[in-house]
Amino acid sequence: MDAPANPVALRAEPVRDDALLRATRRRALLSRLLAHGALILGVLIVAFPIYMTLVGSTHDAGTIGRGDVPLVPGAHTVENYATAWNEGGGRSQTTPASTMLVNSLIMAVAIALGKIAISILSAYAVVFFSFPGRMLAFWAIFITLMLPVEVRIIPTFQVIVDLNLGNTWPGLVIPLIASATATLLFRQFFLTIPDEFVEAAKIDGAGPVRFLRDVVLPLSLTNIAALFVILFIYGWNQYLWPLLIINDRSMETIVVGLSKMIGRGDAQNEWNTIMATAVLALLPPVLVVALMQRWFVRGLTETEK
Repeated sequence: MDAPANPVALRAEPVRDDALLRATRRRALLSRLLAHGALILGVLIVAFPIYMTLVGSTHDAGTIGRGDVPLVPGAHTVENYATAWNEGGGRSQTTPASTMLVNSLIMAVAIALGKIAISILSAYAVVFFSFPGRMLAFWAIFITLMLPVEVRIIPTFQVIVDLNLGNTWPGLVIPLIASATATLLFRQFFLTIPDEFVEAAKIDGAGPVRFLRDVVLPLSLTNIAALFVILFIYGWNQYLWPLLIINDRSMETIVVGLSKMIGRGDAQNEWNTIMATAVLALLPPVLVVALMQRWFVRGLTETEK
């Protein structure tokens, strides 16, 4: 006959399992706490300067000049923002923030829409048309990824001057609307469109323009939205080209205006107005990202079309 089971051993086995389970849960909890702690620390490091800018924009210039900025908002909010919006500030008394915001908005939207339009057309031609030198044209576009604006700034500036486009919107926008990156992304997406769609469009008598309008563009909406967010922020943050090509203060952008508001020394800077202008400059990109967040994420992560 078999020996009876040891009741002590039977009771000890669940105890060991429970201890192992509790230890595993403690390790998992500690790992989550460390991960969340690192994320919270990173957010605080990034957000604290923005918070101090927001707080500084609510105090008077004397408080900021003495370095006594508290961590709570002050009582000069309306005054500072009204001055920045209507008059500007800084040593050089720059253009009012309202004008600079409108200029930056026009430039950013024009650059984003121009880049998207040109990239869609160029990628559409490379993918759906067969002509000699097609891939050569694509690689010529792709190679320009290695030539940022700073590298070709002198010849581009000379061309704009020769065409008398200085201090004009075309001179400000046109050199920045070609985008090899967007062309590459649209090309890769267009390659995923099934050949059956092309054949069905031909059977229905649709030409290239109708196929682009009725088939390709509707399928590309999420990609267009994601690229618009990226390209809008790219256009909004432009500094070097607007600084070179625009001398008229009525066309000054917010990024260039902010740099001109800050003098070489600290004593005479109107930091309260400068910080108010900086906060105003943050709002449009933040609004674009917040309003188009869903489309932005879908455009970057969606793979099945």
